[in-house]
Amino acid sequence: MIQTNRIGFLLVDSFTMISLASAIEPLRMANQLSGQTLYEWVMLTETGEPARASDHLLVTPDHSIQDCGHLDMMILCGGVEVAKARSSELSKWLRKLARYRVKLGAVCTGSYLLADAGVLDGYRCTLHWEYMTAFNEAFPQLETSSALYCIDRDRLTSSGGTVPMDMMLHLIEKEHSSALSTAICDMFLCERIREGQEEQRVPLRHMVGTTQPKLAEVVALMGANLEEPITLNELACYVGLSRRQVERLFQQYVKCSPSRYYLNLRLKRARQLLRQTSYSIIDVAAACGFISNSHFSKSYREYFGVPARDDRIGCLVSQAGDNVPALPSLTLNIQLESARKEPTFASVTL
Repeated sequence: MIQTNRIGFLLVDSFTMISLASAIEPLRMANQLSGQTLYEWVMLTETGEPARASDHLLVTPDHSIQDCGHLDMMILCGGVEVAKARSSELSKWLRKLARYRVKLGAVCTGSYLLADAGVLDGYRCTLHWEYMTAFNEAFPQLETSSALYCIDRDRLTSSGGTVPMDMMLHLIEKEHSSALSTAICDMFLCERIREGQEEQRVPLRHMVGTTQPKLAEVVALMGANLEEPITLNELACYVGLSRRQVERLFQQYVKCSPSRYYLNLRLKRARQLLRQTSYSIIDVAAACGFISNSHFSKSYREYFGVPARDDRIGCLVSQAGDNVPALPSLTLNIQLESARKEPTFASVTL
């Protein structure tokens, strides 16, 4: 008999609704497709009073944090001005959950409150890029990542937006099967499950503001010329700066050299092509400006930690799910067909 995991979603005022929905919907679909109650979820607030989302929708919780009962996992849903939700009572409760080995997670900016309670010490974590600078200043001792989401032992943190869906799909795949997570993707028209180590796309304007138009122009030129990279001297000439001035701008605002930034752009594009197209590795290397396959392979391994070939194979295996046994009740084909016929799919009456 499969045990039901009970998950609490703790809402604070101005929480982000899209992150909450993105985390819950994969759980609902996992139950629907498996024909079993694999997951149960409850809405929580600190006092039991309704919480208003950043889009002004008011959500009435099922419980307060004091009467929520047993939880296998608790996910804190943050949003704008998350620091205003700090309280000694909330921090005390989070530390209690940690002592009882409850898995703790956060979406959007919820990591701030977990860190404030001290339950992220010694763990790798992430949160929405917009709050990253303030978070690092408040908690310099933590290992913060710009990844889409981080799963470090019994801590799960997500950057926000639709990324919680990827994190929960990864969790479902780990706890049940890749066949189930792939079927959920099919139902939600989701092409693939993004991996946690993929980095958030932080707008350059957030890193440098609007005061460095020349830097933004150089980066735009880089992005538009991945297949045939432009030399640094040429880039500097195009924007009316010296090579040295461009190097100083990158070191000051991007914290790396122009050549490294350009190489990283090309490698990230290469990973997208490997995972989303049938191009050969040689073709991918050429499309991303590498004249030598050996240079591409070496650079790819150094940046991503895995060979390009393994990344391609790993992605294909994850998408296929052929090596994972089917769920014990019904076959996924039957479950999918049944789900498609339901008039209330996605909670909308047709």
